[in-house]
Amino acid sequence: MSNTQSSVSRPIIDVKDLVEVYADGTKAVDGVSFNVEKGEFFGFLGPNGAGKSTTIKVLTTLLRKTSGSISIAGYDIDKDPVAIRKLIGVQSQDTSVDPELTGRENMILQGNLQQMHGKELKERVEQLLEVVGLKDAADKRAGRYSGGMKKRLDLASTLVHKPTVLFLDEPTTGLDPQSRATVWEYLEGLNKKEGITIFLTTQYLEEADRLCERLCIVDSGKIVAEGTPSDLKREIGADAISISMKNKQGRSDETVKAAAREIVSKMPEVVNVLDSGDGLTIYAKEGGYFIPELVRAFDKTDIALVSINLSTPSLDDVFLKHTGKRIRVEELVKDTTSGRFGGRRR
Repeated sequence: MSNTQSSVSRPIIDVKDLVEVYADGTKAVDGVSFNVEKGEFFGFLGPNGAGKSTTIKVLTTLLRKTSGSISIAGYDIDKDPVAIRKLIGVQSQDTSVDPELTGRENMILQGNLQQMHGKELKERVEQLLEVVGLKDAADKRAGRYSGGMKKRLDLASTLVHKPTVLFLDEPTTGLDPQSRATVWEYLEGLNKKEGITIFLTTQYLEEADRLCERLCIVDSGKIVAEGTPSDLKREIGADAISISMKNKQGRSDETVKAAAREIVSKMPEVVNVLDSGDGLTIYAKEGGYFIPELVRAFDKTDIALVSINLSTPSLDDVFLKHTGKRIRVEELVKDTTSGRFGGRRR
């Protein structure tokens, strides 16, 4: 059977027991297995240090895996890395835009690197400039672009050669909400209209919930949950009620939290109680009806409720359920001396 034929009947990305151990002994990826179907918008959601970027570097042949097996579009990553590079597009966290070149020149350069020339390249560049909304700024130096414009230019540059699979490593980190929404809209169209398979890593809950048809929630190099956003949230099976408390008798916060947990755990409506850092997250069915009962229960104690928030389950609740902690979003810090972003990441 030919490679083309075999790739039709198997996932476009197939990963089994992937392990990546750094030279210092750190196990960045710890035996993850997953697959991505052709045309799917698939995501890895997790905090910094979860292993997301390491995974994407291995999949895009930028980092050699320690063990496990990977195939992309039927090509084995160990035997055919060159073939894989030809059919993928990669956008990393840091933009690779040359500030001395114009937007158009950046894209032409990328096309040249992909052995594209002449009319084909010119037409593709003009098409993408229009799509990402940079046609009017195409002949301005990229160094004068805003952060959002640079991200869009960087994304367009990865698409010049019409990749089959697009890898995006936290593509909207550091962007303002408006620019982030613009990138989201473009990615949705790219996936639905052009049928490009997209593998996205993100620490943004809303981004994963809106864009991904299916995702893996990752932490400490392991996959802790996998499924569609709706199915993952449905597994919680209750409304989420977040409470914070204060003590009336000078006891420590942890003592107050432990006492509050004991009170809540005995209430029949409660499905689960988890520590959420500065308080507790209580999962209870029909949370709106449960809250008055909760308030009355604490009125009989020496613990005062400072705040109560009711919400339907989110992907953060799923993460909390499986890891015992919430996702803390960490933004890139801008270096004011160089005008570049940095200050985090491994």
